[in-house]
Amino acid sequence: MLYSAYEFHRNLLAGVSAIANAGAEMLNHPANPLAYFGGGPILASALEVFAHASAPRGKPAFGLDHTVINGKKHTVNEVIEARKGFGQLKHFIVEGAPKDQPKLLIVAPMSGHYATLLRGTVERMLPGHDVWITDWRDARNVPLSDGNFDLDDYIDYLIDWLAHIGPGAHMLAVCQPSVPSYAAVCLMSAAKDPNRPRSLTMMGGPIDTREAPTVVNTLATERPISWFEQNVVATVPFPYAGAGRRVYPGFMQLAGFMSMNLGNHMMSHWEMFKHLVEGDDESADMTKGFYDEYRSVCDMTAEFYLQTVQEVFQKHSLPKGEFVHRGKRIDTGAIEDVAILTIEGERDDISGLGQTKAALKISTGLPETMKKYYMAKGVGHYGIFNGNKWRNKIAPVVEEWIATHNG
Repeated sequence: MLYSAYEFHRNLLAGVSAIANAGAEMLNHPANPLAYFGGGPILASALEVFAHASAPRGKPAFGLDHTVINGKKHTVNEVIEARKGFGQLKHFIVEGAPKDQPKLLIVAPMSGHYATLLRGTVERMLPGHDVWITDWRDARNVPLSDGNFDLDDYIDYLIDWLAHIGPGAHMLAVCQPSVPSYAAVCLMSAAKDPNRPRSLTMMGGPIDTREAPTVVNTLATERPISWFEQNVVATVPFPYAGAGRRVYPGFMQLAGFMSMNLGNHMMSHWEMFKHLVEGDDESADMTKGFYDEYRSVCDMTAEFYLQTVQEVFQKHSLPKGEFVHRGKRIDTGAIEDVAILTIEGERDDISGLGQTKAALKISTGLPETMKKYYMAKGVGHYGIFNGNKWRNKIAPVVEEWIATHNG
């Protein structure tokens, strides 16, 4: 009922959005006298803001068709290198790039948004690296015949994809995938897998959520797992390919994120409205671009979501040394030669200070010279992997770490 009710509401808003957009275009038309005086510009701007906020959205494109290396423009081609039921391995091939560039697997979060949320991360790392990314599928589009997907499967996917990339790669995990990425490296290290990465960078990840708990952590711990199963898990309706699959809907995750900073989101839309009234389309388009990505959400399988809540946020299995993969306990002391860099944002309201840094403490088999911590001052969660501070302050730290440990 929850998912069906949402779909009805979404479809209704889609029609209203189209009407509002048509009204805005009519009021802004050069041949319309109301476009130049009276309340025309104000009403047109209001309609445009509403139309943008209520429009339905699908999976965005990366749209990275070129990059610049040493002042020269190079064409970028997106190639899907490997496919699995719940995701694919995407490779950004830069024509004419140096052959000795470090191979970098960026592990995108499966937390309600598409991998394109890391477009800025990929774009910044492209000039100096051979970049790959985990491109997760929307669970509502995965048929029941493809089976289930949980944390164990997530870890297996990463190990398989590292094997596809081959020896000598580096990993960069953003937020949620820090836990499965770290677990995968532990397993590969224990098995002396030749495809284990040379370095693992984790940014804003919930390795130990007992450190500086945030609102997100509190919400995950104040109720039993049965409450989440009964109240936030829904069944995908027809006509989606995954009809009948139990999921944690992306719209639920988006609602949660929006409510955490509702005042900021309202101010952003107010500023967008003012920019439109003033004719500052460039500034308005920047806000639109952000929300086009932010509101593009996808579903997670119920088993993956519930297992993550329980193991990461309630039981703290990884830092306690109790995390299990396929019935076998993961040894965090097994990592001996994979350099680990942890990065946190001073103002991160999703993964608090110390949560990602905890990975360094539990990596007891790794020499201190192969551990590094960086705290980005004045940076929130989103700013860790996107924006000016990511490009100019954080990315250089990641690049230096990779270069230092590239064999």
